[in-house]
Amino acid sequence: MALIQTRRTFLGGIAAAGTAGLIRTRWAEAAEGPLETTTVRLQKGGLCVSTLYVAEQLLRTEGFTDIGYIEAPINAADVGKVTRGEADIGPLYASQCVQAIDAGERMTLLAGVMVGCFELFAGNSVRTVADLKGKSVGIQALGSNPHILLTLIASEVGLDPEKDIRWVTDPKVKPMDRFIDGKIDAFLGFPPEPQQLRDAHVGHVLVNTAIDRPWSQYFCCMLAGFPDYVRAYPNATRSVLRAVLKAADICATDPAGVARRLADGGRVPRADYVAQTLADNNYKWREFDPEDTIRWYALRLRETGLIKSTPQRIIADGTDWRFLNELKRELKT
Repeated sequence: MALIQTRRTFLGGIAAAGTAGLIRTRWAEAAEGPLETTTVRLQKGGLCVSTLYVAEQLLRTEGFTDIGYIEAPINAADVGKVTRGEADIGPLYASQCVQAIDAGERMTLLAGVMVGCFELFAGNSVRTVADLKGKSVGIQALGSNPHILLTLIASEVGLDPEKDIRWVTDPKVKPMDRFIDGKIDAFLGFPPEPQQLRDAHVGHVLVNTAIDRPWSQYFCCMLAGFPDYVRAYPNATRSVLRAVLKAADICATDPAGVARRLADGGRVPRADYVAQTLADNNYKWREFDPEDTIRWYALRLRETGLIKSTPQRIIADGTDWRFLNELKRELKT
């Protein structure tokens, strides 16, 4: 009974945080038609996409009755369960999306969600990204999201990632643990790792993608859909996107309150880490252009030889901004 009450408190708190006026209107339902399905499976990852939990009550107001969350590790080499249809919609890093589309994976990008996500931590012997030459950098797997992002960061300052960096891989040991033990010189941290390191006063930040250019000028997480779901259920897809974007607005407006409700509802272990993540990252999705993000990452990945397709091909094959453009007009404030 206690668990049920906690869950109700959590959902009620999110609703009270601003869903009055955010509920799907009769006009919207009449204009768009009824949902073709009331089921959606959302891929989830780190704390930075806590917006998906906030979106749960909003999804219910949209008419969804069966909402599932599918776990997908953020450090894995796998591009995500969305591309295999194991999840219907979920946030994936922009570079992952571009690589997946280039490789012929099935994915439809619908919108950008946030800017920020990761921070590059280093030890005292490394003061700049260029100082990574000859140093050890920890990743869990070659080809993983952190490996690709670090490759782009190193290339941006003129390093040859294959020759100049000593990659340390171990699928069983987290790079952060190796970093804390002094066994590697740098690694890419995703929430809550940056918060944990700051609490422990370990290392310093070389790159913070929430504030450092060029990374802070582009979305990190894109909302991707399994093409079969998007094509078969356009009204449901639009409603999912509406709920997630409204959730992002709530996170941007009240990060501390959202974090507290998520912790009270048992969704996250620590409210303070979530509050820091939501406050530090940019959830103002209206301020950035998702197509510009995909174009930029495609150019960088092509320059480093990680993909063969042109940005135009990636955009043509793997994006559909129709729902986003409609919702931008609807959600003006």
